Amino acid sequence: MGKDYYKILGVTKGASEEEIKKGFRKMALKYHPDKNKEAGAEEKFKEIAEAYEVLSDKKKRDIYDQFGEEGLKGGGADSSGGFDGGNFNYSFHGDPRATFTQFFGTSNPFDAFFGGSGGVPGGTQFFMQGDPMDTSDGNPFDIFGQHGFPDGHRMPKAQSFSNPTSPKRRKKDPAIERDLPISLEDINTGCVKKMKISKRITDMSGQGRNEEKVLEVKVKPGWKAGTKITFEKEGDQFPGRVPADIIFYIRDKPHKTFKRDGVDIRYTSVISLKQALQGSVVIVPTLTANHNQHLDLTAQVINPKTTRRIAGYGLPYPKEPHRRGDLIVDFDIKFPAHLSRASTDLLSDILPD
Repeated sequence: MGKDYYKILGVTKGASEEEIKKGFRKMALKYHPDKNKEAGAEEKFKEIAEAYEVLSDKKKRDIYDQFGEEGLKGGGADSSGGFDGGNFNYSFHGDPRATFTQFFGTSNPFDAFFGGSGGVPGGTQFFMQGDPMDTSDGNPFDIFGQHGFPDGHRMPKAQSFSNPTSPKRRKKDPAIERDLPISLEDINTGCVKKMKISKRITDMSGQGRNEEKVLEVKVKPGWKAGTKITFEKEGDQFPGRVPADIIFYIRDKPHKTFKRDGVDIRYTSVISLKQALQGSVVIVPTLTANHNQHLDLTAQVINPKTTRRIAGYGLPYPKEPHRRGDLIVDFDIKFPAHLSRASTDLLSDILPD
């Protein structure tokens, strides 16, 4: 007598496609060798996978319903009362774990709900009645009920499992880190940067979809390079894992005019040797457009180490945005490429040794 695939899955012969899926889900989890160490569990697990492969395929199921296991597997046919599977010859591939993985989208869904082996010291404990893999509606993922305690009952402590949603039981994916270059003008005033991301969301069946989202980074005035902005759990989502954080680090975007020095900014004014010796009025730009400052250095000698400060024209202090650093002016003195004999004689007479 051949195998009764319907009985193996715990369903009736007229079971719907959904009932067959529920039956396989329930029985496969109950007899999975990683959880069930009883003698014969592995062989039972193999039968469950074979039964599901037959009953979930319309053609195989029709032949099985009409001719049984023997007809399905090409066990003979004649016109005198034997069975005839239409020369159909099915044989199970022999790897129940492959069937399991294809159905659940993972080789071990226990990690998603119980973090591998059940129960960890210090974890919050939930309890349930009866076989933890056996549920009345065939859905092992409803074993905790809406509030974690089916019918308010507890089962013996030896059969308890840790809270499947406990962060301690799920491994968090490594953070995704990106630099975010910000101009000095935006650091000066503050700004909002919108970053569009695309992440993968995969459910327990292994089905996935891409989701796009816009993250808003609110940059405050004066933020330092290296400031970290974290968007928690915005990474790809996979069963049994905590999504990664997405982290942005503020970086100073190179500026063609200024260089940052903490809350101060530095500007290098290019002047001639004549201006350096005679003194001059130097026009200094600022981070605010059309707000140039005039630095009066007439009657002053400027040397390569000379610096001048214009107070309050630097960047805001991050924690005290009403306060500002300074604009520091350095000087780059351009020397002539060559001098005439007359010029050198004149300089020799007027410049001190």
